[in-house]
Amino acid sequence: MRAALHGDVPVALVTRLDGAHAGAKLLVFEDEIAGDLGSEGLNVAAAGEARALLAVGKTALRTFGEDGEPVGVEVRLFIAAYAPKPAMYVFGAIDFSRAVARVGKYLGYAVTVVDARPIFATKARIPDADDVVVAWPDEWLANAKVDPRTALIVLTHDVKFDIPLLQVALRTDAGYIGAMGSRRTHAARIDELRRAGTGDADLARISAPIGLDIGARTPEETAISIAAEIIALREGRRGGRLADGTLPVHNARTTVAS
Repeated sequence: MRAALHGDVPVALVTRLDGAHAGAKLLVFEDEIAGDLGSEGLNVAAAGEARALLAVGKTALRTFGEDGEPVGVEVRLFIAAYAPKPAMYVFGAIDFSRAVARVGKYLGYAVTVVDARPIFATKARIPDADDVVVAWPDEWLANAKVDPRTALIVLTHDVKFDIPLLQVALRTDAGYIGAMGSRRTHAARIDELRRAGTGDADLARISAPIGLDIGARTPEETAISIAAEIIALREGRRGGRLADGTLPVHNARTTVAS
């Protein structure tokens, strides 16, 4: 545990609070677990919940059944997530940005909104953002901290901003890169990026038009659509209706650390 924290590795410590195994602990990393809470099913359920909390840097109390089921004899688990909040960088201080910042904060992101236009990039216009920066988006991103948990959301919808910004974005290891615009707009962006030498593998990383296809129209609906796409991609899901699918409701990664 100490080594993980020293190495800035996201890790969660799950402590069981009830039953014969009260006090049992489980360490949860991105791809493995170590320890035992009393049953395999509870380990799997706890690991899934711990990873969801790690993704947004939150600590919480959760309740499961003895074997990890959602109902039954209650077993309380305290899940302490040791990870900094992931970053969400929103480019373009528009009405949609206000809604995206609000939803991003709710999901546990540290949200920064960046726009080169001082008249738009103000905290008064986007009060839910942790920071609002007046800067050219590509220049600012080139010096920003980005890791696989980072979400880059391009709402500028202007070629003079979009192309240089996406070129910088594709050089990072951001876990999500989304860009607003119609299919025609994005096709024009792709042509411009190809002419600039961007390869197909990199172009495929751009989620555009941004968000899941839920028929969103308002800024608030669009923000929910974008948030849902980020979660789906993080969990390796396609984002369809659960009622139409066959996969388990929650992903389970249970490799045990040696």
